[in-house]
Amino acid sequence: MRNNIVLIGFMGSGKTSVGRLVAQRLGFQFIDTDALVVERVGMQISEIFARHGEPWFRDQETAALRSLCILNRAVVSTGGGVILREENREVMQELGLVVWLTASEDTIFERVSRNKKRPLLQTADPRQTVHDLLEQRRPLYEGAAQFTLDSTQLGHDAAAESVIAKARQAFSW
Repeated sequence: MRNNIVLIGFMGSGKTSVGRLVAQRLGFQFIDTDALVVERVGMQISEIFARHGEPWFRDQETAALRSLCILNRAVVSTGGGVILREENREVMQELGLVVWLTASEDTIFERVSRNKKRPLLQTADPRQTVHDLLEQRRPLYEGAAQFTLDSTQLGHDAAAESVIAKARQAFSW
């Protein structure tokens, strides 16, 4: 296992915010796979979904994730649906320690409802969509993660410190 930390979890679980802090404190590189896709494709994710659809976005996401296999000493924040493909789950295991950031459904909904650009939540009932997606993805997150951290009651600093403590243990630093 490489000395990388891969953060997985539902949208709004804190992957990007916590990931930036972890990377900064460890002196690691920080990479957000969604940002990488946006940079490579030249479109925002909502535009990618509108023009090309979710399957095409997922192809770009997989390509971005695969391109990171050469990394060492990085924190990788992934998109919430990256775990939908078995291939991605395997790549993440190769990349390093896979940490599932989770939170209560209420907390997640409160966080994601602030951002109106989330393509998967452009539905008649976004609250039900969050519930359904969480139920669908929960077993995949559980199966992919080597460590789970509930961020419901944690600030970003405390969550980052917990991830770092687990990484030190996992990598014997």
